Amino acid sequence: MINASDFTPVILAGGKGTRLWPMSRAARPKQFLALTGEWSLFQETLLRLRETGDYADPLVVTNEEYRFLVAEQAAECGVSLGAILLEPVARNTAPAIAAASAFAETRNPGTLVHILPSDHEVRVDDAYRQAVATAVAAANAGQLVTFGITPTEPATGYGYIEAGQEQESGALTVSRFVEKPDADTAEKMIAAGNYLWNSGMFLFKAEAFLAECERLAPEVCEAAVGSAGKAVADLDFTRLDAEAFSQAPNISIDYAIFEKTDKAAVVRSPIVWSDLGAWDAVHKAVGPDEQGNVTRGPVSLIGTTGSLVVSEKLHIAVNGLEDVAVVATEDAVLVGKLSKAQGVGDIVKALKADPETLALTEIHRTSYRPWGGYTSLITGERFQVKRLFVKPGKELSLQKHHHRSEHWVVVRGAAEVTIGDTVKTLGENESVYIPRGEVHRLANPGKIELELIEVQTGAYLGEDDIIRLEDKFGRV
Repeated sequence: MINASDFTPVILAGGKGTRLWPMSRAARPKQFLALTGEWSLFQETLLRLRETGDYADPLVVTNEEYRFLVAEQAAECGVSLGAILLEPVARNTAPAIAAASAFAETRNPGTLVHILPSDHEVRVDDAYRQAVATAVAAANAGQLVTFGITPTEPATGYGYIEAGQEQESGALTVSRFVEKPDADTAEKMIAAGNYLWNSGMFLFKAEAFLAECERLAPEVCEAAVGSAGKAVADLDFTRLDAEAFSQAPNISIDYAIFEKTDKAAVVRSPIVWSDLGAWDAVHKAVGPDEQGNVTRGPVSLIGTTGSLVVSEKLHIAVNGLEDVAVVATEDAVLVGKLSKAQGVGDIVKALKADPETLALTEIHRTSYRPWGGYTSLITGERFQVKRLFVKPGKELSLQKHHHRSEHWVVVRGAAEVTIGDTVKTLGENESVYIPRGEVHRLANPGKIELELIEVQTGAYLGEDDIIRLEDKFGRV
């Protein structure tokens, strides 16, 4: 039996996936999207941990941009978090895992840590539980364990691990790591029978990992341990020290530790798993119908087979095609061969390189904030129209703008509006004008979501023209 208090899950939730564009973008990447069911992939990870019942409250490593998404999505699915660690800068997986391990070890000396990506599909069943039990036995014997997925096909989108001899714990020695292979090499490795997919999941004692990190990657260890030791609380978050953490090299845990250590072990894991790295993986994970199709949203298919069609709002009709991926958001549509889904990353690179399309890779038309969010409806010369939605009991920052004025029209709910020294309550179909430079605040005092239309006018309408004077979310 595992003592849950001595078993700390660490969820990595700071990545910015590109191959699931246009749904996955920098401001709201794939881990926070519901791609395979009701919950987001991050929420599915949290619920999976709760389902096993063997863990302490998880630590989540993320960044400033995603901190409220992490907190809100955890609350939505009713999972308590042990801590939310904020990386001040992106430094890849080795520093992030080392900092989380140091934080966990300080809180609970001798703890096991289970490192989990936040954006994978994993099914909890007997095979999964057995793989974790084997990994725990190996970790308690002082080894650093990775999970090797039993291949089901000669996939070229995954890295591989060549497994060696079986050890007393049931884990296998690691002979070598192999980068994503070409098709011929993948076929040969599958035929050999001792190659496993590299899952990106790890399990070890925190103190054992930190000792190897100090030996093999001292710069990573010094920066990570220093940042955890100087971490400070900020609202419900814990900020790793920026000066210390920024000294860490940008390097993955595979390169920094696992490819160098003699303590590495791999657990053969015949489990249902996918990194959901592209739309063809989502198609496979969801499970196609009798025609080989996966659909979501307002979609009509005629004579179409082997395809994935997803739409947020627009009604998409597809006629007489096969092997296509059509993904429509509020402001962009992807159309391509489903079998070529790995190439979406190249599309995103091209979009990023063009200033005219850069924003399509970074933000959605609907942006989420800790108080609710907004949807950009119309943008023109010197004006912009937005739909704002504010959660019950939430309020925006006390703020002002140098370059724009605003009109607010309440569509649904009740709005408490502060303008200067005046506070008034607006109901449906009532409006208010906020002059440029005037201090103001919007709040929802009611029990239902507040919805209003905001019309901005002025010489500059960028989101950086917000001077926050007070803010409950620590954004001043």
